[in-house]
Amino acid sequence: MNEAQPTPPPESTPEQGSGSSSPAEADFGTNVRELVDVPSVEVISRAAVMLMSSAAEKLGLGDEDPDTAPSRDLDEARRLITALAGLVTASVEYLGLHAAPIRDGLQSLQRAFREASAVPDAPGQGPGEKYTGPVR
Repeated sequence: MNEAQPTPPPESTPEQGSGSSSPAEADFGTNVRELVDVPSVEVISRAAVMLMSSAAEKLGLGDEDPDTAPSRDLDEARRLITALAGLVTASVEYLGLHAAPIRDGLQSLQRAFREASAVPDAPGQGPGEKYTGPVR
């Protein structure tokens, strides 16, 4: 009968240190080392996608009826969209072919915010518009 044998725990490596570090510290060390290998455009793109996803959730866009979504929080959405606009504006020259889809996503969120607001902001005053210009 071939039963799976438990895998012994990995031995510590010089990068992880001796057995004195916690598993969380070892994971953090592994993540930091791996981050070194990730190109900056990918880090920026991942951050942008995370901001977009969170803003969409705060706008209630993940629910069937955004107007009654329990996760809807326009104040939080405004902050996330503004942060995204700042990131995109500051890094657009480095994004290359990733710039257009990220800008499109940002503009879609800005429009969705405007539609969700009971009292829409004046043109140029919406979330992130001080970085991107007015979105119509």
